[in-house]
Amino acid sequence: MRVVETDVLVVGAGPSGLTAAAFLAMHGVDAVTVTKYPRTANTPRAHITNQRTMEVMRDLGIEDQVRSVSVPNELMADNVWATSMAGKEIARVKTWGTKVDRKADYEAGSPSAMCNMPQHLFEPLILQGALDRGADIRFSTELTEISQDADGVTATVRYSHTGETYQVRAKYAIGADGGRSTVAEQLGFSLEGETGLGYAVNIWLEADLSKYRAHRPGVLFWTAQPGKDFWLGSGVFITVRPWNEWVLVFMYDPDTEEIDTSEEAMLPRIYKAIGDDSIPVTIKNVSTWQVNHVLASEYQRGRVFLAGDAAHRHPPANGLGSNTSIQDAYNLAWKLAAVVKEQAGPSLLESYHQERHPVGRQVVDRALKSADIVGRVPSILGIRPGQTDEEGWAAIDEFFADTDDGRKRRKALEDCIDENAYHFHAHGVELGHRYTSTAVVGDGTPFPAHTRDPELYYQPTTHPGAYLPHVWIERNGEQISTLDAVGHGRFTVITGIGGEAWVAAAEKIGAEVGVEIASAPIGYRLAFDDVYGDWARAREISDGGCLLVRPDRHIAWRSHGMADDPLSALREAIDAVLSRV
Repeated sequence: MRVVETDVLVVGAGPSGLTAAAFLAMHGVDAVTVTKYPRTANTPRAHITNQRTMEVMRDLGIEDQVRSVSVPNELMADNVWATSMAGKEIARVKTWGTKVDRKADYEAGSPSAMCNMPQHLFEPLILQGALDRGADIRFSTELTEISQDADGVTATVRYSHTGETYQVRAKYAIGADGGRSTVAEQLGFSLEGETGLGYAVNIWLEADLSKYRAHRPGVLFWTAQPGKDFWLGSGVFITVRPWNEWVLVFMYDPDTEEIDTSEEAMLPRIYKAIGDDSIPVTIKNVSTWQVNHVLASEYQRGRVFLAGDAAHRHPPANGLGSNTSIQDAYNLAWKLAAVVKEQAGPSLLESYHQERHPVGRQVVDRALKSADIVGRVPSILGIRPGQTDEEGWAAIDEFFADTDDGRKRRKALEDCIDENAYHFHAHGVELGHRYTSTAVVGDGTPFPAHTRDPELYYQPTTHPGAYLPHVWIERNGEQISTLDAVGHGRFTVITGIGGEAWVAAAEKIGAEVGVEIASAPIGYRLAFDDVYGDWARAREISDGGCLLVRPDRHIAWRSHGMADDPLSALREAIDAVLSRV
């Protein structure tokens, strides 16, 4: 049997696998990515794209391409609850950083805006970014067997077009092969949680609904009708393209309802949710899925790692799924590159589980809680399973009535909508990851205490383990973000006026250990000019202090001021972060 040898095998070419392939290629790592599918995603599926993910795309160099084909943030604003798209509106709320009291938080937190980027449009751009960097990505190539030993990973794959079976021998492997992961199953990764918590249908369709949506533009439109008290109400319209392409999602109970996914069965559901049967509808695809609440107990077993849906599965509430998957890969790729190139010790890879597993736990739990919050809306309106249409519409009429019960229900809905901030404005969950691991060297101080709700609000800090704060600075007369001064597959030393010794130390140590360590002096009239003085306010160190920033833009170590021996101090930090000691 033919054997292909490589440094890293990536199984799966969804958001996580493609991102891993792209950044491994950026780092110059020999890697092979295989997927059983013939192409990238052929349906919209995941779509909410948060700021941290857009920053990853910024580092990959494709942020502008992503933005050019996405639904921009300003058109994501209005989430609506109504009896149908054409029916009576029940409630409307600003979301995803567009609400007036949250807009500044989002703008201050990142140089990148959220957008709505359907998966079938997103994946081809990440794929092209990977291919442009020399990635080897093999479609229609299914993993059939995988095993590992002390020296590497052996995978058997089958190319479906010819039937050829061959082996891939790699030093390491990433299982990014989704919720039914062959990698996780065959290598004995343990999973904790529950599956089958709900069952849903996605209908991808075309219909010009401009007259019902353009004046209240947004990503999600929830319909509430008698007899359907599910989390998704009677169906939710997800905007794919404004305002003529959608995914209509509805839930069902398989114990009481057998789903017929034919066009004849789906069209009446679609028209009931639209509330206007005069509009032409074209169904593009129908698929089913289930709600899970599952997390891998370990993200690493030996030389194999899980990423994306293979590691964490949860409801789509909060829109955290593909974002977390992409960020998993961003965290892991530079570490694998450092170990494969023998710049780091193998134990560096243990920090992947240490850092990303807590994020996975937070995301899985947050998504389930958010689904529960929004799922209360139908019952507040008086909708319950088994009721007649007359009973349901009477309950909805009562919601709007000048009665004690109507007032009570309206107050309950207002409270529920306010609580949905944890669903639609969980900025701290999206941006506030604070790592504690062997790839972070503490400075003897605790993380700053949160001054506001840590799930709702992102609080930047330069404490080791945190993500580098964004502020606007100037480079060669051009406005850039502090985030643009770091990343690009390398470590970076940030210092200020009087920090020349750190720059010299970085250059010397980089040459010694074979690791690129760039320098970014930020300060008044330095190469990176702190023209607004915002960096001086955000940095939490003195002019002569130093931040060591990892390739994934997380801060690995800091010195509050100039050290007595900056060369030794920085060398010790690098050795610790890279597990060279």
